[in-house]
Amino acid sequence: MKSPSPKVIILYSTVFVEEILYLLLLLYSRINQEENKGVERDRNPFLYCLHRSPAMSEREPISGTSKDYGATAAVPNVGFADFSPTELYNLSEGIADNISTINTGLRSLEKMMKQIGSPSDSVQLRDKIHDTQQSVNSSVSATARDIQRLGVVVRRGDKPQKLQVERLTQAFREALATYSSVQKKVSEKMAAHMPRPPRVRNDPGALEQQAIADDEEASLIANQQAQARLVQFETSMMLEREAYINKIEADVLDVNQIVQELAQMVNQQAQSVETVESHIESVSANVEAGVDELAKAAEYQRRYRRKMFILSLIIIIVGICLIVWLVKQFR
Repeated sequence: MKSPSPKVIILYSTVFVEEILYLLLLLYSRINQEENKGVERDRNPFLYCLHRSPAMSEREPISGTSKDYGATAAVPNVGFADFSPTELYNLSEGIADNISTINTGLRSLEKMMKQIGSPSDSVQLRDKIHDTQQSVNSSVSATARDIQRLGVVVRRGDKPQKLQVERLTQAFREALATYSSVQKKVSEKMAAHMPRPPRVRNDPGALEQQAIADDEEASLIANQQAQARLVQFETSMMLEREAYINKIEADVLDVNQIVQELAQMVNQQAQSVETVESHIESVSANVEAGVDELAKAAEYQRRYRRKMFILSLIIIIVGICLIVWLVKQFR
């Protein structure tokens, strides 16, 4: 059997070395890809934790029915996800206008309260007081609804916007407390001084004189008629007084109910803040866990690169030794 020439041996050795270099290039490319992935995770470990942490894939929502929570998930169905600066501005302006209306009605009631029981007191004055109270009550109810909605909208707002809402809420509470106090005074004074419409009164003395002039029987009948008319007049006054009192009570606004609703709204906001804080703490814990995972992955990559480097050196050394041996054998 004819032995191969040295040129053939060198050719095969060169091809072998090229294959080894090609494998080394592939290995180097893979190591670079792993390093790029590690750098990308190091740049944004928070997103990495959101994707890798199983605790973030299934979590109780803040509100609503959605269970997705994270940077790449859909926006959860929470009450404050639809923050709108325009709605915030419109609600704030409406609340400020309503508070001004309440204060204006309050001053009008104070002026009209001074006329109750005076010679200028009349049924028309009572009707005007009733209309004013109805208007102010409507403004109070609308303001309470707007403040509740504003408390929901401002949850995603900044600190100055939240301070503005607190100032509006405090101004509404002060106006509501003052209005409630004045309203009670007005109702008490109206109940104590009932207006008497002009009525035609019969003089019992004149009827008695006329009855005596006619005869004793006519006088008795006249007295009975006078008593009947007096009883009818007193009954009418009692019914009218009861109707006025019922009307006054209907005008008195249930301030306690509104205050309870505002307190409930504040408690709901506090519970929402506590829920958000608990989720933030959970996210922070997941971030720390993700950082630990990144550290472990980096250590694993260093060990992997070290092993591949040693293996590459061994392959290169073996290849060189093989080439040298083949060259020596065929010389």
